[in-house]
Amino acid sequence: MPPPTLYLGVDIGGTKVASGLVDFQGEITCKARAPMNAHGTAEQGLGSVLTAMNATMKLALDTHPGFNLGGVGICSPGPLDPHKGIVINPPNLPCWRNFPLAQKISLVFGVPVLVENDANAAALAEYVWGAGRGFKAVFYATLGTGIGTGLVLDGRIYNGRTGSATEGGHVTIDFHGPKCGCGKFGCIEALASGPAIAARARAKIAASPGRGARILELAGGNADQIQSEHIATAWRKGDSFATEILSETMDFLTIWLGNIIDMLEPDVIIFGGGIGELVGPWFPQIRANLPKWCIIKRGVEIPMFLARYVADSGIAGAAALCLAPKA
Repeated sequence: MPPPTLYLGVDIGGTKVASGLVDFQGEITCKARAPMNAHGTAEQGLGSVLTAMNATMKLALDTHPGFNLGGVGICSPGPLDPHKGIVINPPNLPCWRNFPLAQKISLVFGVPVLVENDANAAALAEYVWGAGRGFKAVFYATLGTGIGTGLVLDGRIYNGRTGSATEGGHVTIDFHGPKCGCGKFGCIEALASGPAIAARARAKIAASPGRGARILELAGGNADQIQSEHIATAWRKGDSFATEILSETMDFLTIWLGNIIDMLEPDVIIFGGGIGELVGPWFPQIRANLPKWCIIKRGVEIPMFLARYVADSGIAGAAALCLAPKA
């Protein structure tokens, strides 16, 4: 039996690098992590990435001796140029400015290297191996600390003119809304991300002392410490205040999805990320309200699924880059 071909997926963040080998079925066979030196020199940042990658390769040699490395994919914070594999100037990776990451890694491993942002790559992983299998137009949203989106059309990530397309988390749905970290007002990220959900709960409690007792208890009695995880836990236990907060969040997401559907009308909508996992039970409410926010009335027919990959979406997505059809 010939040795297996595996694909190395690397997920780079501001504080850590996660690396894993993925087989042709999308199973992550082994993985490793290393701290990311985001504030050192460019070469020190590269060294952090290579540390995680080499640790993964060492693990794989123990479990899959003689395997073939089919390629390397890397998820990196943007802005970046996915066509040239250059990391331009990400705020949380100050070590790299116009850094030719793909070229540097390719020189070490001797295989093709592709670089993408995490949401685009995760969308591709869902298209290849996950909830988007069998669909031609896949819209993916990861809901967590921020909101990222990706669009895959016929197996290809839609990058737009410069590689920066599908910043769906920064679509404004209320220009009177809170200021987003991007500088705009009323972005869906500023209304439905984890920090936004927690901020809304804190504001309601401050305006009406005595509300949110269960959430406050989970936060140790300190409203300033309320996190979206506390709200999710209280909601799962039937707390009415937590239900109110999440219901409002789903209303914001419904308005946003109406815009997405009217613009793109994808074949499927997939939710990933920690907050994304909460959306599933709310699908009936979202579908019931979509006609009010969607000109394309058949938009309610578009299936919505939770993602296959959550914590490891970066690894799987990066590896999936190796299997995408080339332009």
